[in-house]
Amino acid sequence: MSETVAPVDPQAAEAARAEDHAPYAATGRTIPTRSKERASYDPEVVHPILDGSYLCHLGFVRDGAPVVLPTLYARVGRRLYIHGSTGSRPLRMANAADPGLPVCLTVTQVDGLVLARSAFHHSINYRSVVAHGIAHTVTDPDERRMALDAIVDQVVAGRSQDSRPADAKELAATAVIRLDLEEVSAKLRTGGPNDAPEDLALPYWAGVVPVARTYGEPIPSGDLDPSIPLPEYLAAH
Repeated sequence: MSETVAPVDPQAAEAARAEDHAPYAATGRTIPTRSKERASYDPEVVHPILDGSYLCHLGFVRDGAPVVLPTLYARVGRRLYIHGSTGSRPLRMANAADPGLPVCLTVTQVDGLVLARSAFHHSINYRSVVAHGIAHTVTDPDERRMALDAIVDQVVAGRSQDSRPADAKELAATAVIRLDLEEVSAKLRTGGPNDAPEDLALPYWAGVVPVARTYGEPIPSGDLDPSIPLPEYLAAH
């Protein structure tokens, strides 16, 4: 007997698509105090910045003092999944806190060094995202596996299907924290230096030094079977 497949609700599907493209709401925590014109709440701007990296900085308060930790993450829709250890501070605090752990998460990509004629006007071209919210520990086994695969693929696309999945012992030692993207904004700087008019005639070089992330030639492990070829997803880098 063939399996009965539930029909897709066109209205629900359209509502989901509209939500994916809806701008994030600007709040008191996501409106910059300086250079407000550089801020964006458009997911078409926010999401590519998040998708273009894999290292974030997770900030929270512990014993009344701020703590910021670098860690891996992945975006799945309007959620971020953050990798950690079961013994890590944010995990223990997320488990203990009700309804969760207040956090601030940041991701930054540097695109250029902006060298001006005056030291004051030196800057960088960048793309950054700041997200505020309540982090929760992921306890559902299926969601945890999905999130861990997404984190692996965030680092190297396609890698989760080309490696052994975590076993029960490894899963027990690995933590995943979920942060829903609700209070989130991007901020960007592009272009050259903004020198003062009176400095334009000064005899100093001014301009932009582009910065780009590059990958070197993959180095095989010393104990790798020489018959195993380099995967296509690595050759693409």
